[in-house]
Amino acid sequence: MTEKLENIVKTVTLNAPIEKVWETVTDAEKIASWLMPNDFKPVEGHEFTIQSPFGPSPCRVEQVDAPHFVRFAWDTDGWFVTFELKEIGGQTEFTLTHGGWKEATHIIPKANMPAEAIRKIMADGWTKIVDQKFKEVVESQ
Repeated sequence: MTEKLENIVKTVTLNAPIEKVWETVTDAEKIASWLMPNDFKPVEGHEFTIQSPFGPSPCRVEQVDAPHFVRFAWDTDGWFVTFELKEIGGQTEFTLTHGGWKEATHIIPKANMPAEAIRKIMADGWTKIVDQKFKEVVESQ
C-alpha cells in the first residue's frame, strides 16, 4: 500500500488580537476577502459552498471552539481544513492545516490530476494565502 500524502500545515504570527483573527476566519465576507467566495457560518453541521477555481466545493462545518479552533470538510475527496488560533500577548498565532490526502497517485476527480500534483499546487497556494493575503487582510483592518 502506498503511503498517504502529508498534511499541509502553514503557521503565521499576526499583529492582531485573537478576536479579530477569529472574525476573519469565521465571517463569510471576510473569508471571501482572503480565500474564496463562500457561505460559511461557524455552526457545527452547517453545510456551505466554497467557490473554488475548479468549481463549487461542498463543505460542512465539523467542529467549532470559538475563538480557538474550527474544522470543516472540504469537497468530496475526504479533505479537511482546520484553523487554529493561539493568543500570544497582543498577537495571534494562526495555523492552517489541510489534510485528508490520499496516496500520491490517487486521481482527484474534479481536477482529473493525481493527488501529489494537486497537493503541491495547494501547498504553494496556501503559502501565498496565509503568509501574504490573509496576514494583510487581518493586519490592515
